[in-house]
Amino acid sequence: MVVICTLEGLMLRRRGRVILGPVDWVLQGHGITVVMGPNGAGKTSLLRAMHGLERVSAGRLTWAAGEAARRTQAFVFQSPVLMRRSIVDCIAYPLRLDGLPRPQARVRAIEAARQVGLTEALDRPADVLSGGEKQKLALARALIRAPEVLFLDEPCANLDGASTWEIEGILQAAAQRGTRSVMSTHDTGQAKRLADEVLFLHHGKLLDAHAAPGFFSGAASPEAAAHLRGELIS
Repeated sequence: MVVICTLEGLMLRRRGRVILGPVDWVLQGHGITVVMGPNGAGKTSLLRAMHGLERVSAGRLTWAAGEAARRTQAFVFQSPVLMRRSIVDCIAYPLRLDGLPRPQARVRAIEAARQVGLTEALDRPADVLSGGEKQKLALARALIRAPEVLFLDEPCANLDGASTWEIEGILQAAAQRGTRSVMSTHDTGQAKRLADEVLFLHHGKLLDAHAAPGFFSGAASPEAAAHLRGELIS
């Protein structure tokens, strides 16, 4: 498999306390990696560190494409960050940053909106959307550049079942188009539906990293097995 990124002894410290690591892992291949673990396990910290939103305290994080890799990534937050613009202009914004003229950017944004089911009233203000629609907008904005790697931090945490189903369909379609996703979730059912690979974190340590079928049929660590049974782990 093609190696995309290598983590070697990666650590994050905050106020002198280690919150993540050391983590050794290789991001490679295609599909969706789901990061699981209880609250405070370090899931969000791992995603943010890989995307460059957190400064690594120790260890190495090496992208095969070098620093240029940052320009081929996108990040979707649990609570979407929206601008005071219309829906179509919010989606087009990354292309405008790239220097694409507004008419061409809007044409591509309309197509991106169609792919996520946001084709009605594209000139409405983005802030009038429902929670599920806002997350679809965030996904369209992230995917409009066809990123090589997409990071998602609990993208369905605050959504109902119907919206979650739609978001999962968008992510699966993006994976089929070649976007490599790394996504955190608390939802074991969602992990089973989406994951090609699962990472399990606990107290900032990477305890399991396996292909999804093997992980769900018999997690290697006792903590991961207990988590899958729905038990609280300390």
